[in-house]
Amino acid sequence: MTTTPHLPHEPAEGTACSHHDHDHHDGHGHGHGHGHGHGHGHHHHGGHGHVHAPASFGGTFLIAIILNTLYLAGEAGWGFAAHSLSLLADAGHNLSDVLSLLAAWGAQILARRTPSERFTYGLKRATILTALLNATILLLVTGGIIWQAVWHLIHPETVQGQTISIVAGIGILINGGTALLLMRGAHHDLNMRGAFLHMASDALMALGVVIAGVLITLTGFSCIDPLASLIVSGLIIWGTWSLLTHALGLALDGVPQAIAPRAVEDALRNLPGIADLHHLHIWPISTTETALTVHLVLHPVPEDCTILEAQSRTADLLARATVLLREEFAIGHPTFQVEPPEGASCATPGCNSPHTAPKETDCAHDHHHA
Repeated sequence: MTTTPHLPHEPAEGTACSHHDHDHHDGHGHGHGHGHGHGHGHHHHGGHGHVHAPASFGGTFLIAIILNTLYLAGEAGWGFAAHSLSLLADAGHNLSDVLSLLAAWGAQILARRTPSERFTYGLKRATILTALLNATILLLVTGGIIWQAVWHLIHPETVQGQTISIVAGIGILINGGTALLLMRGAHHDLNMRGAFLHMASDALMALGVVIAGVLITLTGFSCIDPLASLIVSGLIIWGTWSLLTHALGLALDGVPQAIAPRAVEDALRNLPGIADLHHLHIWPISTTETALTVHLVLHPVPEDCTILEAQSRTADLLARATVLLREEFAIGHPTFQVEPPEGASCATPGCNSPHTAPKETDCAHDHHHA
């Protein structure tokens, strides 16, 4: 039996091989979605598409970091001069934004590195860890803002409403513009979503500061400043919680939220030629790429089939399964383990799944092409 070193999730027991994965040590690409029979005792690796590979947003990150660093320095200075908690809180938020942008950019660079003998999938998981880190930092910073807001409600200070409104208004333009730049990648990449959420939440905080500044100017009530901080902080926590839970799920190898495991199983079972399946595992490689392993039990091979015909049937079936997973579920790294149809059990330790299959099908009329 041969092993699959880059998929530690599955023990190595199999019966035929088709190999297309692009993340091997030699770095050479193979065909997309085509099965190749290689006899018995191997796994099958489906080809993966590049549609969901992390795009490069280096220029966007660089612009965002420069703008936010300059604004951070100016806002902090005005916050101290105006004795405004809202401005200082927003400056603290901007500091976390700059750090989160640097982390997200760094994770994206790491994710694009070539796999190595030690890291056979590369460092793609850095994007998941960064998304989790960004969510955690955002919640911690927001918790600090809430603490200071409560303190300033108990110990109020005079606030220059007009000053904080002008400075925060500039922040809306910078943070809101940066969020728009990051929005394109936030839909399909949790790492980008974390960076986007940082910028969007900061734009929201700045809007709250502007409103608070206008109301303070009109009424003279300085308590409006910390009250606005509390309201905006609550909205940020509400928006960040889903990012935290999603990132934590991916970090624990949970199935990505966009994929329904039952739907994947049903789709594979409905492919002609598959009699049964078990040991289905789906987990994230990064915030944009997903892997799958599954044990497939095929229909019995008719006695009149030659070895080449049987291999062709298997290769054709695996090609169809690869294309199905890639196009319907965005799963680009499938590994299939093919097992005997009847009279045997799975050889994987701890698996007691008996193999049962319908009667054999006609060899001459059972070829399906993707």
